[in-house]
Amino acid sequence: MKALVFDGTLALREIPAPRPGPGEALVRVTMAGICNTDVEISRGYMGFHGVPGHEFVGIVEHSPDPAQIGARVVGEINAGCGECPFCRRGLQRHCPDRTVLGILARDGCFAEYLTLPPQNLVAVPASLADEKAVFTEPLAAAMEILEQVHVEPDQRVLVVGDGKLGLLAAMVLKLTGCSLTVVGKHPKKMRLVDSRGTAFRGVDDLAGTDEQYDVVVEASGNPSGWDLAVRRVRPRGTLVLKSTYHGPMSFNPAALVINEISVIGSRCGVFGPALRIMEQGFIDPTGLISQIVPFDRAEEAFRLSQEPGVLKVLLKF
Repeated sequence: MKALVFDGTLALREIPAPRPGPGEALVRVTMAGICNTDVEISRGYMGFHGVPGHEFVGIVEHSPDPAQIGARVVGEINAGCGECPFCRRGLQRHCPDRTVLGILARDGCFAEYLTLPPQNLVAVPASLADEKAVFTEPLAAAMEILEQVHVEPDQRVLVVGDGKLGLLAAMVLKLTGCSLTVVGKHPKKMRLVDSRGTAFRGVDDLAGTDEQYDVVVEASGNPSGWDLAVRRVRPRGTLVLKSTYHGPMSFNPAALVINEISVIGSRCGVFGPALRIMEQGFIDPTGLISQIVPFDRAEEAFRLSQEPGVLKVLLKF
């Protein structure tokens, strides 16, 4: 099968198709999305070697569950051991022995086929096109914010970062009716969020004010975003950290201690609600698509995804 493989360099190659292990399903990938995490992996993040990619839609070709065969699915990316206390509580994402699709010890979706446990697979509603369904994983990650933090309509909320995850987080937070501000460097990107009830600020513009917010979501992927977020959260406010940073980062925790800030790490979310919220029309992420590229031009697509002003690049199989 064709696969985009990272082994110090990223290249499209022919490799053997995966054979599902005991209790695993085989999925033929029909569409995949390139994420900033994939870019960081190509720069050494997590020390991963193999097939990256974790946002996908596909068709189940083999499964221990016969009812799944032929189904169009998306897949939760964390595969736990199934036995530890975290797995028994439904928190496979924190299983100490987990594998993570395209990120940790499991080949990902930048290939014609992948394997996952059948319990990780979630059927896609017939009304959702692949171009929407492929956003399930990042949208679920954005919706996880509201699983962790209760945002009230009268609160002031700031999203730091106008990349794909920051914009999805802003779309989700708008549903609470809060007073929302998005800060970033690209006005055109920020305008993809409905402007009704939303303020858009440039980084330099916000830096010249003393504005503070009840909840700040840091989704810039840059340590400077952390610095801005810490300065803008009010005393006893909440800072939600969505970014992961490649390489070392230093900061002084004094402001967090003095102002009694709650810092919440936020990663993956549940897929079912993300699919429903798209199916019901509350969020349409397709405005974030910059280009859809055939998979045999995957190397070109990966380079395109890193160009200034580009948001989501999709691979079509």
